[in-house]
Amino acid sequence: MVKKSTPPINTEVAAVFNAYPGKIKAKLLYLRQLIFDIAASSQNIGKLEETLKWGEPSYLTTQSKSGSTIRIAWKALHKEQYSILFKCTANLVPVFKEKYPDTFRFGGTRSIDFELHDNIPVDELKKCIALALTYHQNKKMPTADRWALAESILKK
Repeated sequence: MVKKSTPPINTEVAAVFNAYPGKIKAKLLYLRQLIFDIAASSQNIGKLEETLKWGEPSYLTTQSKSGSTIRIAWKALHKEQYSILFKCTANLVPVFKEKYPDTFRFGGTRSIDFELHDNIPVDELKKCIALALTYHQNKKMPTADRWALAESILKK
């Protein structure tokens, strides 16, 4: 997957990113880039909407309605931790846990959490993001088929 150009940051979202500590901001901007790159890899996903939900940068597949909302966040209470969050009523994180039980640290059924010093397992994370961005297309598929869809998106 080739890195795509990323749209300018929404003004309100930029203000939130700018309020984060520098190292956290860089990590979250990296996650943002991954989300946009994966969305650009599939015509079925289409253009993303960047907005704030619960005061956190959020990415929606408003145009295609193919996916579930993805949020990225940092909380001052956990200074060394940042997260990529998924709609907790979706069955995404349980599917991620089944495939990658020892690869990620999970926050219940809603997030994948990282520590500032962690090396992100990028290939695995991209597949998780691809599943979220195509959730409404894959949620009723057998698990193996869901992962095959994610891999096909990333090969483009």
